Amino acid sequence: LPTNAPMWFKDAAPVGPDDPMPHELIDKLTQHGQRISAVLEAVLAAQASTGAPQRLLDAMAYATLGGGKRLRPFLLVETAALFGRRDDGVLLAGAALECIHSYSLVHDDLPALDNDALRRGRETTHIAFDEETAILVGDALQTLAFELLTDERVHPDAAIRLKLVSGLARAAGASGMVGGQMLDLCAEGRRGATPPPPSERSIKSMQSMKTGALLRYACIAGADLAECSDRDRAALARFGEIIGLAFQLADDILDRTADTATLGKGVRKDAAAGKATLVDFMGLDAAKLHLNHQIKEAHSLLAEYGSAADTLKQTASFIANRTS
Repeated sequence: LPTNAPMWFKDAAPVGPDDPMPHELIDKLTQHGQRISAVLEAVLAAQASTGAPQRLLDAMAYATLGGGKRLRPFLLVETAALFGRRDDGVLLAGAALECIHSYSLVHDDLPALDNDALRRGRETTHIAFDEETAILVGDALQTLAFELLTDERVHPDAAIRLKLVSGLARAAGASGMVGGQMLDLCAEGRRGATPPPPSERSIKSMQSMKTGALLRYACIAGADLAECSDRDRAALARFGEIIGLAFQLADDILDRTADTATLGKGVRKDAAAGKATLVDFMGLDAAKLHLNHQIKEAHSLLAEYGSAADTLKQTASFIANRTS
């Protein structure tokens, strides 16, 4: 591997489709992560001039700049590139999406929700700072995301920017990520509630909202930024939907097979909380096979774009093959 390859590429072994992790994807993801981090650093530095409290900014930096795959903004950037859009405005839109993702992790880790002490191999934000600050960090990152999407550099057409804002609001809100989190809490029987009987359909529905909504949005937003055709937009939306479900299935498999040191966060949490996953319904081997089929379907959706879609195809395989 390249000497600057992130830890989440170490010992990557194919779980699903066929090809080993290509070095060019490693390089692209690494360089992209650095570019998104640079954008986020600049954005946070600009916030300092607005009177934002330094402790809040320090905690926001801790939550956003402490590693991570930057997968969602990568999908956004690469989808836009597939249709010919490559500029700093796309990176700014990717940074907005990363703000939403980072806020969700900070809030998910809180004692009232998942109560996690470890994220990306280090202390979670509420432990590194405090619980009150972590709540405000999530609030600030969420609102910052929408501020960034209104920037004219994202797209000169205000109608496109409005489309991006409304799409992200839906993907992150009650019918998307937050709604999926609520379903997840209900499945645990929180607050004395009786959890509904789990089924493969209910699990997929919850996961498509909690995990899949932002991944699907990343692909749709990239298509919208490049103003592609409705047909192409629909194909990329389906691609995003499939890899969103694949990402969560890979997560469930890792929760059963990885260790804390490799994963960078706690493992076996779903079983401890009494939550059912697709791995429970399918069994581990069948789940891996299903993951393989999902990624192959994702590849088939991009076949008509030829080699121009190679990076997106490789990213789909990475979702299945990742070790953290």
